Amino acid sequence: MSERRLISTGSPFEVTAGYSRAVVRGDWCFVSGTTGYDYETMQMPDDVETQADNVLKTIDRALDEAGFSRADVVRAQYTVTDAAFADIVFPILGRYFEGIRPAATMVVAGLIRPEMKIEIEVTAFRG
Repeated sequence: MSERRLISTGSPFEVTAGYSRAVVRGDWCFVSGTTGYDYETMQMPDDVETQADNVLKTIDRALDEAGFSRADVVRAQYTVTDAAFADIVFPILGRYFEGIRPAATMVVAGLIRPEMKIEIEVTAFRG
């Protein structure tokens, strides 16, 4: 049986809510829903574009620490708080996943803090 490894970004939410930024099990890496905080400053930008960029940087760092790369992403779940944000973040996601094109879903839903405009989770496989 493969070892279960936990990846942390040092976010205080991980401890408070009892989750890991990512969990690695064998050839799989599951990255938790990630919002647009700049985890070095714990600041949340006002605009969805900068939030999306922060999310993707955080996901890249988690994947890298787990021994995976962006190219290993096979599934993505995007949540935005306003349908109008879809057209704003599509080009950002398109550049980020250029040539990778994971299976993906985007939903419009509320997030746990009013300043949060986007949350992304991904699953990676390197088998």
